[in-house]
Amino acid sequence: MAVGLGAPGALSSQAAAPAKPRLHWHAHFAFANRYIKHRAGAVSYGVVGPNGFYHGRHGGRTVPMASTFKVMLLATYLRRHGVRHRPLHHRERKLLGPMIRRSDNVAATRVRDIVGRKAVVRLARAAHMRHFHYDSVWGLSRTCAKDQARFMYRFDHYVPRRHRRYARHLLARIVPSQRWGIGRVPLHGWRLHFKGGWGIGSGAVDHQVAFLDKRGYRIAVAILTTGNPSHSYGKATLKGVARRLLWNLPRL
Repeated sequence: MAVGLGAPGALSSQAAAPAKPRLHWHAHFAFANRYIKHRAGAVSYGVVGPNGFYHGRHGGRTVPMASTFKVMLLATYLRRHGVRHRPLHHRERKLLGPMIRRSDNVAATRVRDIVGRKAVVRLARAAHMRHFHYDSVWGLSRTCAKDQARFMYRFDHYVPRRHRRYARHLLARIVPSQRWGIGRVPLHGWRLHFKGGWGIGSGAVDHQVAFLDKRGYRIAVAILTTGNPSHSYGKATLKGVARRLLWNLPRL
């Protein structure tokens, strides 16, 4: 069942703004599900469409996050009271940039140590992540596709306005050597912001979380896979699922 993310009756400063036309596009769930049936390992996904409705497959199944946790670390760091209202220092950019763009684990551990468990958990609660579980070994923290798709759909909401452009910049500029899966799918002008997680590269865990936007519309996707025969196989599954879910994106 599709579930809307909006809060009926909620008031905002944008209440008087003209409503965007509804975009009549839906992810190709049946196409993706047929493909998944013939793949080894376990696959779950969650999609939030341009009108804010969620649909998923095994969306509540929890898995170790691996490096997708770094997106939460990025948002948590930028939300800090001593950071949210000022420009980032050069040393901070040298820490956050590699953590996202080339998935630097040492940088992630340093950020985790700076922000601490409580701040990450606060973010998870603010984002209504019902299945998130923090682990001191950050890559073993657990999540589900439903929580991550919803988080990515509203990513800007969880990052202070001052730092949104920078956060989006990092997620849009993952290094070429890590742009597999959804990073290899034709998106017809939609701008891709994403992060992958692949553990030690054995195929045991291969994930991607992402959002796409174009002309004020947004689509969010989380694809989580476990038990792949190899990392290469997992990357192929991510691409195959993403390509089918996002088939025939609106060209607007």
